[in-house]
Amino acid sequence: MHTRFSILSLLLISLLFSQCKPAGENSTPLPKLGNWHVDEKTVDGKVVQDTVYHKIADFSLTNQDGETITNASVNGKVYVADFFFTTCPTICPIMKKEMLRVYEAFGDNPNFKILSHTIDPNHDTEVVLKDYAQKLGIENSKTWSFLTGDAEKIYELGQTSYITTAQADQTAAGGFLHSGAFVLVDQNGHIRGVYDGTKTDQVDQLIKDIPKILGE
Repeated sequence: MHTRFSILSLLLISLLFSQCKPAGENSTPLPKLGNWHVDEKTVDGKVVQDTVYHKIADFSLTNQDGETITNASVNGKVYVADFFFTTCPTICPIMKKEMLRVYEAFGDNPNFKILSHTIDPNHDTEVVLKDYAQKLGIENSKTWSFLTGDAEKIYELGQTSYITTAQADQTAAGGFLHSGAFVLVDQNGHIRGVYDGTKTDQVDQLIKDIPKILGE
């Protein structure tokens, strides 16, 4: 049995989930989003069903300090992922302004990270990303990593793991196409929420939802 979701489906589910809970309630568990299937196996002569949820695939990228960031770097951590490029003429400045709010709220928590993936790695080298981070006021990468690497691997990671748009497109403004999604990922690599990073109310909800899984 399989269930598949598009990025639009994920956004709608996250939005509906946030709107349906009673006002002031902060204890409702967040769902696990994305592809899932049920495995059946026999244990002590009994058939046991195990739900296998969508997980972020293995990755190895480089941040603004030249450090290699992999799944192991965020294992056991809650993190928010997004996709951008430093010369983006459209939504990226808005996204980074909103992500700064997330950083300011949780930047001192050792169990929280932000991973921002460039979709223009040929231009966005470690040096360029370092300068970009410093201009945003991010002096170190312990909490917020700006990641570069192989372009095709980044596109695949965005589209298949984070279920968001991330690709080169000469017809798009700036030559690249990406969504404004902020993807909330839990300690086990499961997607727990998708938020529109260009909308303040959606980011407000993200900031409210992060503590729910920090304590899991």
